[in-house]
Amino acid sequence: MKILAFDSSGLVASVAIVENNNLIAEYTTNYKKTHSQTLLPMLEEIVKMTETDKESFDALAVAAGPGSFTGLRIGSATVKGLALAWNIPVIAVPTLEGLAYNVWGTDRLICPIMDARRKQVYTGLYSFNSDDRLETIMDQTPMDIADLIDQLNERGEKVIFVGDGIDVYADVLKEKMTADYAFAPAHMNKQRAGSVAAAARVRYAAGQYEEGDTFAPEYLRQSQAERERAEKEKLENDGHE
Repeated sequence: MKILAFDSSGLVASVAIVENNNLIAEYTTNYKKTHSQTLLPMLEEIVKMTETDKESFDALAVAAGPGSFTGLRIGSATVKGLALAWNIPVIAVPTLEGLAYNVWGTDRLICPIMDARRKQVYTGLYSFNSDDRLETIMDQTPMDIADLIDQLNERGEKVIFVGDGIDVYADVLKEKMTADYAFAPAHMNKQRAGSVAAAARVRYAAGQYEEGDTFAPEYLRQSQAERERAEKEKLENDGHE
């Protein structure tokens, strides 16, 4: 089975080709360019370098959210367009599940954290069982970083953090964490399309895929513009009461 995978859910843009259990190629950047500038050129380059027929893919995999609203929209539009053009299914992988696959096989509790601003993170809790299957301990959700720290300290398990939230919240984690913890190293702590593809293979085998025209990203909360508009409308409505 050949999967073309994308992750544009955060600052990182990543594209990968995985065939069965073999990572053919992966192109990942974490630089100051928009995903609209990078994603399709990365796809073209990776297909060219591997001499891959674009219509040889069996499925598309994508980090389906949460994350950057703009990044998710760009990734979603790209995947939907390709799925419809090539008539192949989409495997939607929760962003934080994809991050958890970065540290496959660890015996620690995995805690992906993505910066959601306003002292919040998108987070979830995962672990690998004795059969090396990823188990979801806590579904992905937006949460105050202070509440997350309290929960992890209460659990008292060894934790490994992955995700761009490490860059933002390392100091507060170092100060407040009493449970044993570690930060994933640089080659593991950001989104990777190869990890999305690894999660996608498991989901595909379980029948968890859909057609391109029904796929939609999972934002988990409103965008900043939507929140500001709702607050403005509430103030206006309150003023007319």
